[in-house]
Amino acid sequence: MAAAISLALATGGHAYADEPAADATLQTVTINTSRSPLDPNLPTTSASKTQEELRQQQNIFNPEDALRNMPSMTIRKRYSGDRNALVGGRSFSTTQAPRALVSMDGYLLSNFLGRFDAPRWNMIAPEEIARVDVLYGPFSALYAGNSIGTTIAITTSRPTAFSGALRVATQDQSYDQYGLKGHYRNYQGSALIGDKLASGLWYKLMLNHQDATSQPMNYAIATADAAGGFAAPGGGVATPVSGVVYDTGPFGIRRAILGANGGSIDHTRQHTAKASFGYDFSPTLGAEGFVAWWRNDTVTRNQTFLRDAAGKAVWSGRVSDGANVFVLPAAAFAPYTREEQHAQAGLTVKSRHRSGWNGSVSASAYRILGDVQRNAGSADPLAANGGPGSAVLRDGSGFNSIDAQATYTPGAGDWTGGAHALVLGVHADNNKLKQTTRGTADWRNANGAESQFVGGETRTFALYAQDAWRFAPQWHATFGLRAESWQASDGVQRALPASPRNYPRRSERAWSPKLSLNWEVDGDTTLRLSAGRGTRFATVSELFQGTAAGSSIVINDPDLKPERSTALELMAERRYELGSLRASLFQDDVRNTIWSQLNLNVFPNVSNVQNVGRVRTRGLELVGRLDRLGVHGLSAEANIAFSKSTILENQNYLPSVGKDWTRVPRVRSSSTLTYAPADSWSASATYRYSGAQFNEITNSDHNTEVYGAVSRVSQLDVRLLLKPARNTEVALGVDNLNNNRAFQMHPYPGRTLFAEVRYAF
Repeated sequence: MAAAISLALATGGHAYADEPAADATLQTVTINTSRSPLDPNLPTTSASKTQEELRQQQNIFNPEDALRNMPSMTIRKRYSGDRNALVGGRSFSTTQAPRALVSMDGYLLSNFLGRFDAPRWNMIAPEEIARVDVLYGPFSALYAGNSIGTTIAITTSRPTAFSGALRVATQDQSYDQYGLKGHYRNYQGSALIGDKLASGLWYKLMLNHQDATSQPMNYAIATADAAGGFAAPGGGVATPVSGVVYDTGPFGIRRAILGANGGSIDHTRQHTAKASFGYDFSPTLGAEGFVAWWRNDTVTRNQTFLRDAAGKAVWSGRVSDGANVFVLPAAAFAPYTREEQHAQAGLTVKSRHRSGWNGSVSASAYRILGDVQRNAGSADPLAANGGPGSAVLRDGSGFNSIDAQATYTPGAGDWTGGAHALVLGVHADNNKLKQTTRGTADWRNANGAESQFVGGETRTFALYAQDAWRFAPQWHATFGLRAESWQASDGVQRALPASPRNYPRRSERAWSPKLSLNWEVDGDTTLRLSAGRGTRFATVSELFQGTAAGSSIVINDPDLKPERSTALELMAERRYELGSLRASLFQDDVRNTIWSQLNLNVFPNVSNVQNVGRVRTRGLELVGRLDRLGVHGLSAEANIAFSKSTILENQNYLPSVGKDWTRVPRVRSSSTLTYAPADSWSASATYRYSGAQFNEITNSDHNTEVYGAVSRVSQLDVRLLLKPARNTEVALGVDNLNNNRAFQMHPYPGRTLFAEVRYAF
């Protein structure tokens, strides 16, 4: 940690990259420039990585890996093949998915159908990532209210001639937890081919296949009482067993670990196919679009730690290790399977004048064609023969969006006379959720009577305007305003034996002003002060999804207020001949944070999705790079962020007031050292750190370095990139070389070997 802080303070750690790294031997499918496709007058701090930087510095197996070293960012990727790789940012946790706005070539990848649904990373193959840009805070009127956290814009490659690439990657993870040791292996292959024809037509075809197996994700736990004893229900003879493992949980209470359960080891096979295309009607008018399909087949398994006197595995029943008695329910080690098919399509038409007015219209649709999870009602050995269970289906859920935008860019000689760069736009989207739960006589199929249904729809319509005004030679101000109208409708919840609940239509409106003042002190120094309001509306599941189980009441809240963020940032950047340094002071003050918590103001107490009155985050972020360190080919970049996120108001749960917000570390850093003395090879090492965090808003989970907690991350990754022949790359690496054992409730991967071969033409 000390080394990371020292490097960050000495060099900063900036991820800006305006030009691609030189590569004289490898041809790739690339876009015709590495410059950001974003609006050049965005009033927000950003960080970027190009394809060349990513390939040189990181072992990338899944698309979200490209983000793991960005400033003030957490990617909760639990294992390769994880469909729930969530984003955390400066002021929000990885369990607040709707505060991350993720797009691919301008098309929405963020999935706002569920509270914890991750962006649909699967619509991208790592091989086709050309550039990643990360924007911080709600300072631009061009982006929806979900940008109150972090906006991630991924640009994929576009061919400029006939070209393509083949890539094969593999991982081998060594993992040891609670005495359960194993190697978990992953494989991925991708193919990319494209061309740009003389007619103005271009196309790109992508295929990606992945076969991955996770380390154990969940464990069956029995928790002791305050005195450290384990009390089991009376009655019956207990089977003598061995294999129980004891430790201390996040709350400092003794517990027994009985095995890896809950579909703990996840084996997935994923396939992605995508066709991208475009056509230039003229030098100034073109159209482009894509169609993509993704399939996932998941089979899970569990592992009991318990063995009887004959050494036979024990999966359920009343057991004793001679010191304590435990009762394992029949479904404690039940597996599940899941089959998913998703599709997305998008189309954009736009003009490309160098100055003056331009226009664009863009539309996209995302559909869950099929999604069924089959849950067994009995443990692994018996489950293979069938038996009762349940199934959850989300077929037909999806989201759509459409945007129309007009921009005005002054000519090259117009910027000196108080010129204005304008953006005017209109946006509309809708999100529709349909989720059915069925009881099944044979869990291996999804046929059965409906036991619960939740559904609903949200719609947003927005108008926005932005004006970048250069009112003096070294000064410009950016004014923005976003007006949004939101509506929720068709909310319904049916759960037997209760009567159906149908929720009335409701609507909200929000005005989100933005202001930024930028001063180019000289050719190498920039100061910027930004202020912005952002409004994030509730998702379908936050409004309408809920259930009641026994004495535990877990319900939704159809009357949730939108989250309203008021953010400030003071940024200073200095550019040197050998690199750059940026410092950002930021504050994010959020009213009505949407969160699931216990409500102490009602009886019986209810755990549900509620509004937390006020959460404020303040912090300092340092980002910098050195392109030369005195040795030919040696460069460094680093970032470090210090922040404090505090609950200031929470009327329904007063014990949380004054406590730290969940899963926002006080220190987060990343430092990369790269040695590239020749075009034929390079070596990189990256050290990542984040401090321990709380998962409970009362901060009662103080024992953080254990399963079930949110621990420190202290990880070293290394990569060696070789170019042994023209058009060929071979990469060898190790992620988590120091085998740091870290948790974000679930365990993060252990030491993982990485190998990759790539051929481009």
